[in-house]
Amino acid sequence: DQNIVDEGYNLSVSSDGVIVAASSTSGFFYASQSLDQLIDKDLSICFLRINDHPRFPHRGLMLDVCRHFFDISTIKFILTEMSHYKLNKFHWHLTEDQGWRLEIKKYPKLTEIGSKRDSSPVIFNRTALDDVPYGPYFYTQAEVKEIVEFAKKLHIDVIPEIEMPGHSMASLASYPQHSCTGGPFKTRCNWGIESDIYCAGNDDTIQFLENVLDETTELFDSQFVHIGGDESPKERWKECPKC
Repeated sequence: DQNIVDEGYNLSVSSDGVIVAASSTSGFFYASQSLDQLIDKDLSICFLRINDHPRFPHRGLMLDVCRHFFDISTIKFILTEMSHYKLNKFHWHLTEDQGWRLEIKKYPKLTEIGSKRDSSPVIFNRTALDDVPYGPYFYTQAEVKEIVEFAKKLHIDVIPEIEMPGHSMASLASYPQHSCTGGPFKTRCNWGIESDIYCAGNDDTIQFLENVLDETTELFDSQFVHIGGDESPKERWKECPKC
């Protein structure tokens, strides 16, 4: 029924059976999710009529895998649960001060060095560290493609986040030449805000980020890449002659 908005559906249950109408495959998919939720344990279903469509086109969940890593099976579970609630955008937070989780073949040190840290905050006490090495944890490009295809079957877009210019300590620990000072650095163990960020006046840093984004966009078919932009102290830029 082309009169039904995209992702919307009409669902009716009567003595004649179940009738579903939609204008898109997403609409039929969401109708099936509602039907699954309506069926009782005895496999019965009440007579009813539902005319449903989303109020918002972007219905998202963000997962930070940098401070705490989640394996592929857990992410698939999360995506499946998202689909039951008709969420359609999975915001995958892949880079941070505390870890770089995406394989970039042009820059292997990002995962060789940046995917691990020496310690993490103690649970319920951010001022103390547990002195337990964390990582290396990251996703191969093959695993990323697997997640993107899995999500697509659930009508979920996967939006990658590559943080810049701040929250980049794991990257700078791997390639310190992209900072204003040249380092050396270590992947950050504490949560919070880091003063060292990407050098805005260094052409090599800009080229590095372009190359990272080139590989990233080959893996994802989302219209968007989230680049962060928040919590980027400018003191290094003010002192850096290149900036």
